[in-house]
Amino acid sequence: MELTKASVKKPYEVVVIMHPDATVDEQKDLFRKNKATIESFSGSVFSLETWGKRTLANPIGKTKRAIYFHSLFEADTQAVAELERTMRINDRVLRFMHTRLDERVSLAKYMESFKKGLQDSAAREKEREAKIAARKAAFAAAKAAERGE
Repeated sequence: MELTKASVKKPYEVVVIMHPDATVDEQKDLFRKNKATIESFSGSVFSLETWGKRTLANPIGKTKRAIYFHSLFEADTQAVAELERTMRINDRVLRFMHTRLDERVSLAKYMESFKKGLQDSAAREKEREAKIAARKAAFAAAKAAERGE
């Protein structure tokens, strides 16, 4: 008696960092190929977002900026292996990371909480910047008072 593992679609998240000189056609071509690969393994792409050009925390070679993409999809583990193989070959892809998500949470719910987390983070950053600006203004006012202005 031989046990065969049925191909079960599992949710994944991927962040892809592409070279900043990659043309729009190269970007679209990469994600068309990725979508075709996922669908060939009976998977489905839930979302694809472009985060745009951003500064890298650590330069990759001499590259200091890159184009970021975020995607959610459901696929078989073999599809992820094939995606990683093709992205390693593509010289326009600087880095990528696939993360398997919790199967108990739907991709729509995950995306909603992900976006909420991004909004919360942006709000905290604005609040922090406002506090720094207020401290600088108070410091400048104190310096002006010392000088008798």
